[in-house]
Amino acid sequence: MTVSLRFASLGSGSRGNSTLVEWGAGTLLIDCGFSVKETNQRLERLGKRAEDLTAILVTHEHADHIKGVAPLARRYDLPVYMTPGTFQSRDLGELPDLRLIEGYAPFELDQLGITPVAVPHDAREPAQFIFEYAGIRLGILTDLGSITAHVEEHYQGLDAMVLEANHDPFMLASGPYPPSLKQRVGGLWGHLSNQQAAGFLQRLECSRLQHLVVAHISQQNNSLELAQAALAPVTAEVKHITYACQNQGFDWLSVF
Repeated sequence: MTVSLRFASLGSGSRGNSTLVEWGAGTLLIDCGFSVKETNQRLERLGKRAEDLTAILVTHEHADHIKGVAPLARRYDLPVYMTPGTFQSRDLGELPDLRLIEGYAPFELDQLGITPVAVPHDAREPAQFIFEYAGIRLGILTDLGSITAHVEEHYQGLDAMVLEANHDPFMLASGPYPPSLKQRVGGLWGHLSNQQAAGFLQRLECSRLQHLVVAHISQQNNSLELAQAALAPVTAEVKHITYACQNQGFDWLSVF
């Protein structure tokens, strides 16, 4: 029997983010930026129900990632994993089973290895994650303003990756955001531009990469065409490239 891991997205963008990772023993929801009703509708589109979930894993406390976490956990009695800083930054009310990730220490959930990675983002104690199951490595990397040596070291040798290409610098600079928000998004603790994402990929060993998903594309400060143009020169080795969207996310992708 061929061992595989698969992943999908309920939605990706500033109006809500959530990713599913499914392996032999369970299904993990990473973030939940949607209401319980909308989460259930989006899960149904992917052939899943909230009752199928093993746990919820949270990257950070911004509303587009955490809005539905506590209500969903309470409704379906789900364990929630997050850093202490993320937990302390919000009043989430009573959680049925809170499991704090201390010091970015790796841990295991039903045979799925999970490595939290510290990233530069304007949140209390944000984390992105690398998942490993039966030798298959999936990395999720969104919501960071710059690529540190620490990040670059951890995301080598992946079989699949979800990577942020949030904005085009010219569109951001000339767009409708107020100056303070432009500075935040484009700063070292904000979000990756198309060019930053491309530079990161150029420095990665991509020979194993079966799937690259380009995610968290801004609807105000980016376009699919600009993201594709920036990334095309550095993705020739990647077997399959998917561009996630706000409304549909992306469908199941399997990694073997």
